[in-house]
Amino acid sequence: MALDVLLIEDNAQNRYLLTYLLEQNGYRVTVAADGPAGIELASAQLPDLILLDIQLPTMHGYDVARALRKLNALRATPIIAVTSYAMPGDREKTLEAGCDGYIEKPIDPETFVQEVEELCNSVRADGEAS
Repeated sequence: MALDVLLIEDNAQNRYLLTYLLEQNGYRVTVAADGPAGIELASAQLPDLILLDIQLPTMHGYDVARALRKLNALRATPIIAVTSYAMPGDREKTLEAGCDGYIEKPIDPETFVQEVEELCNSVRADGEAS
């Protein structure tokens, strides 16, 4: 069964690459170019997974993650940050904001989908253990 992924990413080249990689591995991808659009799509579509850029126009990715976590229907949905924020403490900030995982840009096209799947499996295992 294919998973529905919401990709919230403002950079067109990144949207294209990530969508291509995911679709080649059987995922269905919906994209949003900014935070408000991503929150609206997530609320309407209830995706199985959300991939979230942190540096977004109009609304910062941390705020997007917090807003998504306030929605009851999305509380258990894995949110994975895909971001160029790689300074000390950035990973912790994404997790504190509500993300379940963190993948640094630039991504490795050879391993990206595997990284996403491993993070999702880890989130699901943690949820079952609770």
